[in-house]
Amino acid sequence: MILWLGLGVGLVTGIGLSKWHGQPYRSPPLNHIWLVLIGFLPQFLVIYLGNNYVTIPDWLAALSIVTSQLLLLVFAWINRQVPGMLILIVGLILNMAVMIANGGFMPINPNTAERIVGAERIASFEFGSRFGSKDILLPATETRVEWLADRFLPPVWLPYQVAFSLGDVFIAFGAFGILAYQKSST
Repeated sequence: MILWLGLGVGLVTGIGLSKWHGQPYRSPPLNHIWLVLIGFLPQFLVIYLGNNYVTIPDWLAALSIVTSQLLLLVFAWINRQVPGMLILIVGLILNMAVMIANGGFMPINPNTAERIVGAERIASFEFGSRFGSKDILLPATETRVEWLADRFLPPVWLPYQVAFSLGDVFIAFGAFGILAYQKSST
């Protein structure tokens, strides 16, 4: 959700800035964009197939998620000269670090998860089990690099609740910068 927010606000800002400068909106010059598509494919399979149609073993899901992050990091590194990309790279590295340290999944503590799905549903999960498609339910005391885990939540009054990490915040700000930056031609 936070990534989509960064992308949407960045695009609107970029279009607004280009209109302000009296020039057409120019998308950022990105090389090897196909890496993004290939990079999202493993996550897509884990998220959509792993939850609905087939059971993907934990080891394969973790490998798929980390591989996806690695491919996105390669894409970002290739395009590091694009304004905003270095911030996005920091976010990817932070997320990869906490995921690798916790077996390939993004840790989420029970209190955070409870706000998303409710206490009665959390009671049915065991610590160390997958929660959703990319998360693993772990108490803070058992989480490595806990400060990088999915621990932040939007305000309770928002209808859609989803946990996000510090890395996700950097990724969203990086995505915003990538789409918002418009070099003035004057």
